[in-house]
Amino acid sequence: MSEVQFKEGLEDVVAGTSEICFIDGKEGRLVYRGYDVRDLAEQTTFEEVVYLLWEGNLPTREQLNQFTTTLRSMRPLAKPVYDLLVSVPSSTNPMDALRTAVSLAGIYDPDAGDNSYEANRRKAMRLVAQIPTMVASFERRRQGRVPIAPDSHLSLAENFLYMLHGKRPEEFPAHVFNTALVLHADHELNASTFAARVTAATLSDLYSAVTSAIGALKGPLHGGANEEVMVMLQEIGEVDHVDTWIDNALAQHKKIMGFGHRVYKTEDPRATILRQFSRQLGEQTGTIKNYQMLEAIRQTIQSKKPLYPNVDFYSGSVYAALGIPTELYTPVFAVSRIAGWTAHILEQYRHNRIIRPRAEYTGPSHRDFIPLDDRE
Repeated sequence: MSEVQFKEGLEDVVAGTSEICFIDGKEGRLVYRGYDVRDLAEQTTFEEVVYLLWEGNLPTREQLNQFTTTLRSMRPLAKPVYDLLVSVPSSTNPMDALRTAVSLAGIYDPDAGDNSYEANRRKAMRLVAQIPTMVASFERRRQGRVPIAPDSHLSLAENFLYMLHGKRPEEFPAHVFNTALVLHADHELNASTFAARVTAATLSDLYSAVTSAIGALKGPLHGGANEEVMVMLQEIGEVDHVDTWIDNALAQHKKIMGFGHRVYKTEDPRATILRQFSRQLGEQTGTIKNYQMLEAIRQTIQSKKPLYPNVDFYSGSVYAALGIPTELYTPVFAVSRIAGWTAHILEQYRHNRIIRPRAEYTGPSHRDFIPLDDRE
């Protein structure tokens, strides 16, 4: 019926322009504002990357100090948001708790009702600062423990691990978690970022756009994929069982989580970095079996199919070694991706046109109307 060209899942369809992030799928490169993510992962803090995504340039030391000081001052939650997180049932899905907390935080934001760029940047700063507090507070409550107030002397990565575990992290685990945040900060027009931009394009508020993104991230085909990888490891159980388990899964046409990507045609560069951390942390924390099973899975899959690991394949084992519960992996994704979501929302507001694509109609072209009493 329609002359509009359609591709399932909008694969390879260009839906807009952006200066924030570029993925070279053939070469396996991820670029933030012109900087290769591998360089950023090795040499920057997450706070520097947030600034880069929003402002277009890496900060000077003076700019970073001011930016970091402001972020740290914004970590405490409004009392109604804190009360919500400690009062919902402990059986609540952590992503549901986060989605609801972010939506409620929008009501109590001092800039609620102001959609200017300056106000939205302040809202973005509050969300970058407070989403870690939300996630850690709910998890402490879910475990039957008292939430821990944020420490303004710690970096964002250090502070999250501190609020989660109740003690300051050692240098290497904090470095690993900071790197994971950098690697997950943005990824072009993925499902959650596109959802955020669609909502922002209606000139709805920033909190509504972020709430839309969280809803999209919750799905197992997006943010929940690394949880599914850990479920797979639990089902396999031992390194010696990998070949049999994979053969059975492939025979049943099951999707092997953590492999393949819509954009990358080679190994996801983030997976390359996280593989190293999976091994190092595994050796240090006694969780090396997870890494060994992952490597056995990778070798088995690649002996049968030209598939490469994506970021989800190794990130779960890294988080497990950091003592982060499996149910928290997707909220931790949001702790990082809020940087990219807000960068894209701010960019959408600056160059806005409502996003309204067409659909290819596949229903009947004409049907004669039948009055109600004549229908059989």
